Amino acid sequence: MATATSQTQLDRIVRLTHLGALDVKGTDAEKFLQGQTSAQVSLANGHFAPLTCFCTPKGRMIANGQLLRLGDDHYRLIMSATLIEMLTTHLKKFAAFYRTELIPQPSLTFIGASEDAQSLADSVELSLPEQPYTQQSNDQACVLRVPGNTRWLFCLNSPPTIDVSDDNEARNAWQLEDIRSGLVWLTDTQQDHFLPQMLNWEALGGISFKKGCYTGQEVVARAHFRGQVKKRLIRAEIPASVLPNAGDTLLGGDGKSVGEVVSSAFSDDQRIELLAVMNTKVVEGETGIFWEDCPVTLCTLPYAVERLDPEQLAADLAE
Repeated sequence: MATATSQTQLDRIVRLTHLGALDVKGTDAEKFLQGQTSAQVSLANGHFAPLTCFCTPKGRMIANGQLLRLGDDHYRLIMSATLIEMLTTHLKKFAAFYRTELIPQPSLTFIGASEDAQSLADSVELSLPEQPYTQQSNDQACVLRVPGNTRWLFCLNSPPTIDVSDDNEARNAWQLEDIRSGLVWLTDTQQDHFLPQMLNWEALGGISFKKGCYTGQEVVARAHFRGQVKKRLIRAEIPASVLPNAGDTLLGGDGKSVGEVVSSAFSDDQRIELLAVMNTKVVEGETGIFWEDCPVTLCTLPYAVERLDPEQLAADLAE
């Protein structure tokens, strides 16, 4: 497999309009979330912020995101803005039996930063979390050190007081870093389509196999312990100047479907990097793969595709 050659970097503070947040509050908030999400909710302690997902009874993901704890009985889920309304409606069916509230947060401002993150942190009186999967928060804002490449995601209660880029080029740079980090964030066009393992979610610590039952848990656990996952997330690049759409088909040399695109971003004027879910046999064989007429070059992921226990991860990152 090749490695991506572009040196494109996230070098500006950028407003991220594609993200949204859903707050879960109340005496039963932890208990409620524990029965719905793949995370061990007790690990979200105001320092460790685990990845998580929500599934159908058949184990298919309907949303994924990162779980923060902002205070006693107060949690926040950060995910694609396109999924907030759907997930709220879905969870309300179960929340009726708990002392908890589901509160979408449409007025929050999401900002991504890398090299200049400290200036933004100073403006909201926060220290930057040093390790991936960790958070800091106060009454003004919260900030996450996201998994993968060195980046921070800020969630502000009011507009920023410093200059922030608000253009598609800067947002593409953030998306490109997601791709290089091997991270897929589902949108409303992709729900109920993938098992979590197809997006390497257990390799990113997004699934606890030590917690009790949650919706879809039996299917997810069976697929893991019986080795039944035949499709996996891969990173690749193509020589093209037009972005593939999520869901576009990747073809083998014989013209048959071997996978589908899940996200893509410009690397430079003539190259695009992408994440796709592909048949593992095709990946292992490295036969000719194409998107339309463009040859697909497979690239390495920055992590091993093997189980990462969030319990161990949280212990390693403990303060």
